[in-house]
Amino acid sequence: MEFLDKTLQVPFSKRTISYKSALIHSAYWILITGFFIYEKRYLIYKASMPYFVVCVSARIFLLIVIAYLNLNYFLPNLLIKRRYWSYLAAVLLSISGYMLAQGLFDFYLYGYILGPTRNSDLIEALSYNFFSTLWYLGLMIALKLSIDWYEQQRVLQKITVEKLQAEVNFLRSQVNPHFLFNVLNNLYALTLKKSDLAPDVVLKLSEMMEYMLYDSEDSKVLLQKEISYLNTYLDLEKLRFSSHADIELKVSGDLNGQLIAPLLLLPLIENAVKHGVSQLNSGAWLHGDLSVGKSSLSLKIENSQPHTAGHKSKGGIGLTNLRKRLELLYPAKHTLFTQDKGNSFLVNLEIEF
Repeated sequence: MEFLDKTLQVPFSKRTISYKSALIHSAYWILITGFFIYEKRYLIYKASMPYFVVCVSARIFLLIVIAYLNLNYFLPNLLIKRRYWSYLAAVLLSISGYMLAQGLFDFYLYGYILGPTRNSDLIEALSYNFFSTLWYLGLMIALKLSIDWYEQQRVLQKITVEKLQAEVNFLRSQVNPHFLFNVLNNLYALTLKKSDLAPDVVLKLSEMMEYMLYDSEDSKVLLQKEISYLNTYLDLEKLRFSSHADIELKVSGDLNGQLIAPLLLLPLIENAVKHGVSQLNSGAWLHGDLSVGKSSLSLKIENSQPHTAGHKSKGGIGLTNLRKRLELLYPAKHTLFTQDKGNSFLVNLEIEF
């Protein structure tokens, strides 16, 4: 359907419109033409086919001229610029021009070709032409407003998607320097000791970097991969705080085939480590419980924290930015609950897929 998004030049104008808009306008005029053909079908029998064709074509041509004069000149140059009286005068003048041209044709057709076909006076004929023209003009304006509204929604949706992608790219590119510094320090210490754990640390760090830089480029990733990434992150943090922290993440449910926005759960884990575990010299703990259903996910994380907790970090996307991402990615399909218990901090996230 990319063809429909391509543009074409509007005749006698510098404007361009998409093929989709052109098709909608064409369909509108085909319907109007069909109505006039049905209304004037008696001319085929009363006069002849040429008069029938001329009558329908003249009406459609005049309506098209008025409609696009209004859409391309009167609306942008008068109404949008709040020149209301000038706009009203221009519309009435264009309708009067239509009525004059159509009246002259009707006078010729019914006066010299067909003769009177109905009992109607001049006022009735003028009223019919005026209000019918106004009606079709209103329909055309409504059609344009509908198309413009649709295009605006498309642009807003595109901006929203681009914003989300920018946030994901930002999250993917921001590798916590403090975290990396500690992992590399620990790795250095292990290599000095010629520990068997060193290769495993290198492998886990490599897996994390690969996921952050490449695997998370898609709008959705396998939940199994996201959880694997969280476990890798926690394994490295366990190595960092092995002497004084109890870190555990329990996972339950069926993970097969489930998809989730990438790097959506990491901020909750990072927040618990940064403001909880890393702030205590001993007795620190982080307990997570991730439960996956057929169409939902529930993540509960509780961590120890010092009594002086409450300050906000200046770095990272934080919980505030996470809430924004959730609103954009899962509108009306998520809840994010936090509770400061004094000695511990609780976060509960629920998402419907």
